[in-house]
Amino acid sequence: MLKAEAISKIYPMGEVEIHALRGVDLELESGELVVLLGASGSGKSTLLNIIGGLDTPSSGQLYYHDHALHKANDQQLTRYRRDHVGFVFQFYNLIPSLTARENVAMVTDIAANPMRPEEALERVGLSQRLHHFPAQLSGGEQQRVAIARAIAKRPDILLCDEPTGALDSSTGGIVLQVLQDINHELNTTTAIITHNAVIGDMADRIIRLSDGQIVDQHYNSSKRSAQELHW
Repeated sequence: MLKAEAISKIYPMGEVEIHALRGVDLELESGELVVLLGASGSGKSTLLNIIGGLDTPSSGQLYYHDHALHKANDQQLTRYRRDHVGFVFQFYNLIPSLTARENVAMVTDIAANPMRPEEALERVGLSQRLHHFPAQLSGGEQQRVAIARAIAKRPDILLCDEPTGALDSSTGGIVLQVLQDINHELNTTTAIITHNAVIGDMADRIIRLSDGQIVDQHYNSSKRSAQELHW
């Protein structure tokens, strides 16, 4: 589905250059759940942003099917993000003045073939919270609203940047189970980045990054459900 070849990203900082990615090769297969592991500064968020069309590589090639994203202009990248990619971030980025349903509807109003907001919220177990505002929801519930918003447009790729980073282990387990269920039920290619190695146990494939490079990747022969993870 998606292929990155020799992706590098350099940020100029005055007279110094910061090498966030150094010649990364990566393929994402349709319907798989991938966990990208690495310490802070390893390049995993930069890689996720480039895969999602939020940033562009300094060099290398990136393809979504037969579309050359490394050659895409801003308008084409916006269309790619809108039509094909869902994002879940560590901090939920909900609009405080809108209800759960209204936060999800912001996406469904512009998507080509969306779910109804009610269906998306039902998939994450929040049918009873449609008309609640973010301040009336727990952290885990807010994250599930963010997931519902991300999946409501039926994305081909779901990219999750530290989705449990602001949650306790019990609530984080619930959120991870929702992501695993969505991956299974909708066949959505899902990439989760984290520094928590335990989360790798729920993945089809585990990729480790260090200093802007992939240092190891392997398929997980003993995949567990998120509920079985031992934090």
